Amino acid sequence: MTLRDAVLRLGQPGDAGAIAAMSRDLIETGLGWEYRKERVARMIADADTIALVAHDPLRLAGFALMQMADERAHLALLAVRPDCQRLGVARDLLAWLAESAQTAGIATIHVELRADNAAAHALYRGVGFEETLRVPGYYRGRETAIRMMRMLRAPGAALPAWRPPAPDDSR
Repeated sequence: MTLRDAVLRLGQPGDAGAIAAMSRDLIETGLGWEYRKERVARMIADADTIALVAHDPLRLAGFALMQMADERAHLALLAVRPDCQRLGVARDLLAWLAESAQTAGIATIHVELRADNAAAHALYRGVGFEETLRVPGYYRGRETAIRMMRMLRAPGAALPAWRPPAPDDSR
């Protein structure tokens, strides 16, 4: 697979089963399965959650679920199929989410990851996240989590005023 083969699009209800299975197999391994199809379907339907998928010609290559609130977004889940990893799929998902969050007025994006997940740690650092805290026993009382945050703008800072697009003089 090449990067050109994957298309980013908003998640749809029909994606819930594949997202849930990827979460079980790639994120929640050894922790129990919390993000089942029904929960993922509710998240996809939630107006405050962005469900974004990367789809290659045959199937889901990766996905991200990010919940947004006033000035804060929480990246709840992000996974890329093993055969599609290290091809830029996760970076593309994160870039799309960051741009959308910034457009929506979000100040910070937060994420938690397993402390032993060096690849995820490097990915997030590479796209501007900084480690903020380590939480022992965060995952089912057994595993330490690293909390990371990406600043999009200073919290509480005034947002730029909206301006209509410039008229198209080519008409």
